[in-house]
Amino acid sequence: MKRYLAIDIGASSGRGMLAHLEDGKIVMEEIHRFPNHPQKDSRGMLYWDVDGLFEEILTALKKAKEAGKEPDYIGIDTWGVDYVLIDEKGKKMGVCHCYRDPLRHRHEKVHHYVPFSELYTRTGIQFQPFNTIYQLFADQEDKKLDRALAMLMLPDYLNYRLTGVMKQEYCNATTTGLVNAVHHDWDRQVIDRLGYPRRLFLPLAQPGEKVGDLAPAIRRKLGFNATVVLPATHDTASAVLAVPLLENEPYISSGTWSLLGIEQKDAHRNTQARELNYSNEGSLEHSFRTQKNIMGLWMIQEVRHEFDDAYSFGEIVEMAKASTVTDLVDCNDTRFLSPSSMRKEIEAAVGRELNLGDMARIIYRSLANTYAKSLAELEDLIGISFPVLHITGGGGKNEFLNELTAKAIQRPVVVGPIEGTAIGNVLMQMIHSGEITSLSQGRQIIRDSFGCKEVLP
Repeated sequence: MKRYLAIDIGASSGRGMLAHLEDGKIVMEEIHRFPNHPQKDSRGMLYWDVDGLFEEILTALKKAKEAGKEPDYIGIDTWGVDYVLIDEKGKKMGVCHCYRDPLRHRHEKVHHYVPFSELYTRTGIQFQPFNTIYQLFADQEDKKLDRALAMLMLPDYLNYRLTGVMKQEYCNATTTGLVNAVHHDWDRQVIDRLGYPRRLFLPLAQPGEKVGDLAPAIRRKLGFNATVVLPATHDTASAVLAVPLLENEPYISSGTWSLLGIEQKDAHRNTQARELNYSNEGSLEHSFRTQKNIMGLWMIQEVRHEFDDAYSFGEIVEMAKASTVTDLVDCNDTRFLSPSSMRKEIEAAVGRELNLGDMARIIYRSLANTYAKSLAELEDLIGISFPVLHITGGGGKNEFLNELTAKAIQRPVVVGPIEGTAIGNVLMQMIHSGEITSLSQGRQIIRDSFGCKEVLP
């Protein structure tokens, strides 16, 4: 029996999920879970403890061995955009900055050299002030790029730590805003105009490709060997691969962010798509996920922290159900991206003080309203009417939000699988090993293994 370990790291937590095929179904088991959150340095700048994350990966591998379930294959996915610079000695340069840090955003300077309208036509990536292309400009101003040998997206860096092999994976690379949407490679013209050294950008590899075996030092530390495989290393890309979609069925990958979109063969890069701020992020075999970033459950996570995490998310949902407020806020307003107090920011938006239940209801209703608006925009952009909306990810556990969403969009919502990202990660490992032969076969196995729940409007 072949065993697989999916390391799935999100912006608020990470976990190691063991998997194997049994009687034609995927069996998943959580072996390790750990918290993750941005750190703040003495200057107030936000960064990720990537060395701590690597130690958590090693802990997951050790726990698998202790359970007598050493994986044959390992895959790592994280959020997109953030990266590590590698120096000429192969060492990490400085820290891995957090995308939420406004001190790293240099979009106005980048657009001086490459206007956003042209950038969008070339890459198809929506404007977000934290995209890698803008963060790199901050490193260039600090002269860091002059000393850098390579840029590795966060999962690429963690793979490098495990294997000693540098590979840049295609799906995650598209989140940089530097990959051309037509020839599916780094856009050298944009890179040159911004003065970024070409050496930073390695050949792009597809999901399912081998990175390498565990490095000798790691092998000795763990007492076993395994093959590290590229899943779709951007967590949303992995999550969407796990959704049992039929043609012309859209999805929401619901977590800290909510990503709403649809799979497409070609990128939508016209003026309408740009003005609607839809993105075209890479997927398997150079296809695209035409999708929009929506602020997501980050808002309720932050509010919960401000109430000292005294209530579970289930308790907060019950408070929201009991509330009768009708206020709405714009979830995609940048005021909610990284406020010093999410609670105060929401109260400022509605113009009065709120209790926790009222605040939660406003967030959930506003999310459902934003989903409905974005879905209507996507239908207009694609030119078809969607019969259902799929929801995957941890946010799918929130039955109240699912019900609000179904009512807002006035069509069925199909929920599942909840552990979509880890399952999609495992799917590409299984395709690499030959146990699953195609994405379509894998999606049918996922449907049989985990099922879906339909929520009617």
